[in-house]
Amino acid sequence: MEKITAATVRADFNDLQAVIHYTRAAHELGLWASERALIERFFPDHRARLLEAGCGAGRVTLGLWALGYRWLTAFDFAAELVDQARSLALERKAAAITFLHADATNLTSCHVISDKTDLASAPETATKLPTCHVLRDKMAGGSPPEAVAAGGVRLRDRAFGGALFMFNGLMQIPGRDNRRAALAELHRVCAPRAPLLFTTHDRDSSPTERALWRLEKLRWSQGKQDPRLVEYGDRYFTDEAGRTFMHLPDRREILEDLAATGWQHGFDAMRVEIAREHHAVHDFSDECRFWAAHRAP
Repeated sequence: MEKITAATVRADFNDLQAVIHYTRAAHELGLWASERALIERFFPDHRARLLEAGCGAGRVTLGLWALGYRWLTAFDFAAELVDQARSLALERKAAAITFLHADATNLTSCHVISDKTDLASAPETATKLPTCHVLRDKMAGGSPPEAVAAGGVRLRDRAFGGALFMFNGLMQIPGRDNRRAALAELHRVCAPRAPLLFTTHDRDSSPTERALWRLEKLRWSQGKQDPRLVEYGDRYFTDEAGRTFMHLPDRREILEDLAATGWQHGFDAMRVEIAREHHAVHDFSDECRFWAAHRAP
C-alpha cells in the first residue's frame, strides 16, 4: 500500500464531497469567534498585506475582507477549492482579493492564469506543484507582492506584513520536512516581525487523547500502524468532508518547527480557552490549538 503524499491530499480536497463541504462552510459559517478574536489581536493593521495559506473555499479569506482587510492574497493547492473561493469573492464584491493556485512548500516559481482559465485543467500530477497560478493580475492599488519571472511570477521576499494558515491546513501536509518547508516559505515572503497565525490539533490535549496515542505508539513500535501513514502522529480517516489526512503534533514538535524555520513563538492556547463558539463551529471542527508567532528580525 502506497504512502500518503501531497498528491493524495490534493486529490482528496478536489473530490466533490470535500468541495461541497468546504464551500458550504465558506458561505454559511464564516469566521469562528476565536479566529476573529486572534486576528484582531495579532493583525491590528488593516492596511498590511496579508497572505492566507490553504485558503480552501474562502471561509477565512472572505472573513478577513468583511473585517476590513483589503490587501489580501490567498492560495490553496486544490484547484476546485480556489475556484469556489474566487466565485464567493466575486459574489461578495471582493474582486480585489488575489487568489493563487499554489503549493505552500514552494512559492517561488509561478505561472499566471487569466480570469478565463479553466482551473480543472491546471497541472496537478506532480507530488509537489513547482508553480503557483495567479487568478487575477492586480491588487487594489499599489505594487503587487508578485514579481515577474520567466514564464510567470513569484511571491517576493518579505512582501507580506503577516500570514495565516488556518483550520489545521499546515498539518495536512504529509511529512515533517514538508511542513517545515512550508513554514520556511512563509518566513521568506513575510517581512521582519510579521505575525503568523495557524492552528493544529494536539495529541496531548486531554487524558483521552493521550491514552489513544499511547496505543497508537504501541502499534508503530510493533509495525501494525496503517501502512499508508508517513510518521507517528498521522491520521487518515473518512468523515463528512470525505477522506482527510491530518498530522496531530504535540506542543514540543511545533515549538521545534517554529524555531527551525525562523519563527519566534509568541502565543498558543486551545480554542476553548479563547472564545465560546457557536454549536455550528463545534459541528464543523474538533477542538484545536491556536498558535501565533513572529518572523525573527
